[in-house]
Amino acid sequence: MLSPLAHDDPPALGTYRLLARLGSGGMGTVYLARSPGGRTVALKTLHARLAADPVFRGRFRLETDAARIIGGRHGAAVVDADPLADTPWLATEYVLGPPLDRAVKLGGPLPEPTVRALGAALAGALGRLHASDVVHRDLKPSNVLVTAYGPKIIDFGIARAAGDDRMTRAGSAAGTPAYMSPEQAAGLEHTPAGDVFALAGVLLFAATGHGPFGTGTPADLLYRVRYAEPDLTGLPQGLLPLLADCLAKDPAARPTTDALTARLHDGRGEFADHLPPVVLADIARRATDVWLPHPDRLPAPEEDPYAAETRPSAPAARKPSRRRFLALGGGALLAAAGAGGALWATLEPERPAGSQLPKAPLLGDAPDSLWNTNLLLPEAATERGFPLVAGDRVAVLAGLGVAFADVGTGETTGVCTVDTVWRTLATDGREVYAVPRKPEADHHELAVHTIDTGRYALREPGVRVRGLNANMATTQLGCAADGIVYLAGATGTRADFGEAAIAAVDVRTGRELWRTRPVDPREDTPPFIGAAVRDGRLVAFERSADMQNFSAPLLVVRDAGTGAVRWKRTVPWGSEAPCLDDTHVYAGGPDLVAYRLADGKEAWRLRGVGSDPYAPPVLREGTLYTVSEQGAHAVAADSGKERWRERAPRDNPPVYTSEQYLAVGPGHLFYRTRLGLAAVDLETRGRSWVYQTEADHLVELPDRQRMFGIGAGSLLALPLN
Repeated sequence: MLSPLAHDDPPALGTYRLLARLGSGGMGTVYLARSPGGRTVALKTLHARLAADPVFRGRFRLETDAARIIGGRHGAAVVDADPLADTPWLATEYVLGPPLDRAVKLGGPLPEPTVRALGAALAGALGRLHASDVVHRDLKPSNVLVTAYGPKIIDFGIARAAGDDRMTRAGSAAGTPAYMSPEQAAGLEHTPAGDVFALAGVLLFAATGHGPFGTGTPADLLYRVRYAEPDLTGLPQGLLPLLADCLAKDPAARPTTDALTARLHDGRGEFADHLPPVVLADIARRATDVWLPHPDRLPAPEEDPYAAETRPSAPAARKPSRRRFLALGGGALLAAAGAGGALWATLEPERPAGSQLPKAPLLGDAPDSLWNTNLLLPEAATERGFPLVAGDRVAVLAGLGVAFADVGTGETTGVCTVDTVWRTLATDGREVYAVPRKPEADHHELAVHTIDTGRYALREPGVRVRGLNANMATTQLGCAADGIVYLAGATGTRADFGEAAIAAVDVRTGRELWRTRPVDPREDTPPFIGAAVRDGRLVAFERSADMQNFSAPLLVVRDAGTGAVRWKRTVPWGSEAPCLDDTHVYAGGPDLVAYRLADGKEAWRLRGVGSDPYAPPVLREGTLYTVSEQGAHAVAADSGKERWRERAPRDNPPVYTSEQYLAVGPGHLFYRTRLGLAAVDLETRGRSWVYQTEADHLVELPDRQRMFGIGAGSLLALPLN
């Protein structure tokens, strides 16, 4: 039910106008809010007294990540979030449906077919969560919303990575006693089997109206959970053996979520067909209530003129740094568990995972996005890196790890929880590799891991590269090709740099193939600007230590098998994706230049016009495409002759050319302008349209006729045509 805003509630958070209160608990308040575009959301905040504590801020952030993992089908889809704001907040869809405890209170225990459909859907939701090595740890009737499309699991305030036992060592038990597993009640590790135990208790409540261990004080409940048999009174005979198995004291004796799904329901029929009329009526009422006039804001209480003199001032909430968040890590973020009950709701019917952005009104008929997935991406564009396309998934650095999305639908398939940065991620097109951050004491050794996209976890043991640190200040994965990763690091720490090194490791065999020094190392920065492998050559733009010519990197070509330098040249600009073919390497800058791959000699040079430089080029079918302040250019790769150029509109010019990331499709060249992503027709040589987006760092997937870009808080796919 809606409650009035308090006198001291803010009028808005982010871009969302607050309309009413949905609920408030020990952790924060949940509001009904509306976006400038008219979308109604449930917006959860963290209390100001907790926002000053990095542990609680981190816990709030992990809740956001867990909500994204479970997705809009099984949970309240995340619309937007800012866990680093002075008042951290999380906006989700407003879910049309009552909590399960309310649904049972409305019409009594649910019929067996309804409980079976409910249980199968919830088991599937937990299975999705467990596939990303995350456990909920607080599944209970009030954390399940019943909608016409199926149940949704909410409130991930104490969810955490499976296997993280740091809270266990503290001897604490987090969760709701009536629905805890025995191992959780004892302060031991809560595995996916613990969520299955809790699910059985939830289904028992749905079918009977009572929980498995009755009511009473927390101490009484914890004792019964550990030592007493569950109360299965009133449970339909068809559910009795299954839920008894799930409530076994031994975690190993409980069925898996997959087995539970198969034993509960055959998947036939719509979920709404299984709901009692009284629940369907409540869902309909909620759809109406949200459009009724909202209650007026409560007035401020009368102030005691003498109270202010003695009232202590509250300390200002300090906004923690991103590095501080990542240093806290998964389970440590949740070391202080508490009751943070929240009411989540949805106004709009569920939309498919491929939600679309509006068309751009700036020029022409811009296409809809193929999909747009909201993710908790790094704030600074320089920390996001490029999307990594590996097989049928695209990966990005998001939240507390690496998030994977399906290239076709944009649906988040899983998140690998790992403390890393974008410079220590790479892909060879099949696998994604990562170097996790290590504690200060372990900087003397870094490890390269393959991310297992079945479990969304690092494959162990990884390749140990001894003598190089893993403090992320100097560690870098330059590129990967055919299972070999080319990396950089230093022998010391950030305070005591030691010597820089470049190495090649075979992640399939665990062997280090070679190690050498950068040509002109800088002691405070990883050497690679960008690197690629072609025909047995490692082609890299390496930073230079020449302080007189600080911005000019070295173009270095090495033998990929030995690391020996074949040739090197100073160039005006480097790029994160070197442009090369079988015979040449191409570089932008004041001039567009082709160097022979064999010996580094200049093959041709296209002079720039005045001080108008060329962006790092891309090559497609014998033509180089680049951008200057004038617009797009097409240049013959074999001769350097300009084939055509675009005259860019003066009111929407390209962005600064050294920061351009281009993409080329069958019919268009795409580049960033001041107002969005421009598409230049390769035949007419004029702009077809401009798409309003902040997305950059474009990566193409020609086989699927799409490209991916990273914007402020989102990963999106656009048609590549």
